[in-house]
Amino acid sequence: MAEDSDLERTEEPTGRRLSQAREKGQVPHSRELGSFLVLIVAASGLWMMGGWFVERSMAIARKGFAIEPQTLREPAQMLVRLSDLSTDTALVFAPLFGLLLLAAILPPFFLNAWVFAPKAFVPDLSRINPLAGFGRMFSWNSLMELAKAALKALLVGGVGALLLWREHDEILGLLAQPLENGLAHAGHLIVYSFLLLVAALALVVAADVPFQLWQYFDKLKMTKEEVKQEMKEMEGDPQVKGRIRSLQMQAAKKRMMAAVPKADVIVTNPTHFAVALSYKAGMVAPKVVAKGMGEVARKIKELGAEHGVPLLEAPPLARALYRHAGLDAEIPSALYTAVAEVLAYVYQLANWRSGGGAYPNPPKDLPVPPELVPEAA
Repeated sequence: MAEDSDLERTEEPTGRRLSQAREKGQVPHSRELGSFLVLIVAASGLWMMGGWFVERSMAIARKGFAIEPQTLREPAQMLVRLSDLSTDTALVFAPLFGLLLLAAILPPFFLNAWVFAPKAFVPDLSRINPLAGFGRMFSWNSLMELAKAALKALLVGGVGALLLWREHDEILGLLAQPLENGLAHAGHLIVYSFLLLVAALALVVAADVPFQLWQYFDKLKMTKEEVKQEMKEMEGDPQVKGRIRSLQMQAAKKRMMAAVPKADVIVTNPTHFAVALSYKAGMVAPKVVAKGMGEVARKIKELGAEHGVPLLEAPPLARALYRHAGLDAEIPSALYTAVAEVLAYVYQLANWRSGGGAYPNPPKDLPVPPELVPEAA
């Protein structure tokens, strides 16, 4: 049962899943919303500017039929005249065409689906698979589209029948009106009916938009296993991260060991801890170039002995340096005095090796603050 639940798409899509879908051009869309906006803008435009359109169209028609004799004698002037009439017509209907273009562009903004996805232009041969197409014809989505088409037909047909029943007296009365008045009245009835029929489609849009959004997010739902895998990819696989940390530690250890031969002194516990110190001209304070405990401490001492690096047994100082001084970092200021005595001993030892004389005594009772010394190990 647990395995079955992991394979069920019960989890809401993550932000990463939604982003990947948008990159592929997979965004929510509603054909009904697009059609409704275009039709309602057209109906509203005709309702508000219909009289002006008729007036300007009649003026262009009168201008077109008023042909001067000179124009008849010069056929080339007919093309110029046709161009002028076409330009005038285009300018008259340009506001309506502009509004229709805007209405066609707006739907994606309402659904937060405006996206430019180059991947969507890549040909997908699976879309022309006959078997897949046959399956889509009888899919649940196709049944929903059929239901919407039936609903639209029923709704528009019902509103149309209601308008015919309500306006039948005015429609019959058109026959008794003068031609010019009858045409104007008929145009008003047509635009009014068109506006009401389009407004009725708002009910279809109100049902289709939430359904399209639900269907879009439902298709992108994920299984619990997919969510876990995505979290691993985003945060990093623990095994991979552990391997990376292990490699980083190995690289850091190699760099640390490479710095031991260049150290000035190695302070030991003597068995559990080892800290290699270095102090060069220009440094503000001595730095810890290597440190370790247990096996690492043993290797630091062995490597130091191979390269002649002085070893000094100073348990409190070794523990304090190991606990409170970072690798490749300067020592704490509270240990300056103790380390200064150690370096003085190292310099005396170097002079003895080069010139002889009395062997220097290793420093004892170094001034290490008790609060910096952890429990003896």
